[in-house]
Amino acid sequence: MTAGASKASREALCLTETVPDPCAIVIFGASGDLARRKLIPSVFHLHSTGALPSGYRIVGVGRTPLSDEDFRESMRGALPAGAPAGKTADFLARLSYLGGDIQSPEFYSGLKRRLAELSREHGLKGRLFYLSTPPSAYPAIGERLEEAGLAADAPGAWSRIVIEKPFGYDLASARALNALVHKCFREEQVYRIDHYLGKETVQNLLMFRFANALFEPAWNRNHIDHVQITSSETLGVEHRAGYYDRAGVLRDMFQNHLTQLLAMIA
Repeated sequence: MTAGASKASREALCLTETVPDPCAIVIFGASGDLARRKLIPSVFHLHSTGALPSGYRIVGVGRTPLSDEDFRESMRGALPAGAPAGKTADFLARLSYLGGDIQSPEFYSGLKRRLAELSREHGLKGRLFYLSTPPSAYPAIGERLEEAGLAADAPGAWSRIVIEKPFGYDLASARALNALVHKCFREEQVYRIDHYLGKETVQNLLMFRFANALFEPAWNRNHIDHVQITSSETLGVEHRAGYYDRAGVLRDMFQNHLTQLLAMIA
């Protein structure tokens, strides 16, 4: 294989995207800051680029009482201002909302019914649960999903769970949470995620280093004196005081975002 053909093959491989089965994306904490600023805009971007299946639906879950229309209108402001009107309308039409007490078993009976209705109407083949809630809610959500029969894969209905950081408050609590997660889900169903690593600048680090003939040979201890990482935030605590009161800035930023960024640089 020639060098040109090899390069073309690598580029083609990088551009290959597998469109998943049509599924329900259930966002716990959908009325919160992370969903509005990060998750909904990110899913809209995937929607706009054709990376999502045609039949998918999004179910927002939260304590705030909202109708489907109220939820759609609140999420409209989270979408890019210059987005085509047709794509925006199509995306918003896929959103619905279910409010209630996420600690209550009765709530999950209603969620199960909602997902069954969406599956019948749109031919959905899976469900993805994204936990965008305070970490203290993770154990109850996992247990309630398992009790409601929503955690296990079923014929024609796979299940996945995405758990945001921080994953526990220390080593002991992280191990306890991991044990509970494994009680409810198989490891192959679980994704532990830090949304910070989805930032374009962060994702570009590895490409910047290893695909750059100028920097790759020099990116080592022989040529680099020291590294500085600056995290410049334009937003304050705002209405996230309840989260910060429990987590604190060290757990919110240092033990995950900045430590992982350092690991990628080093």
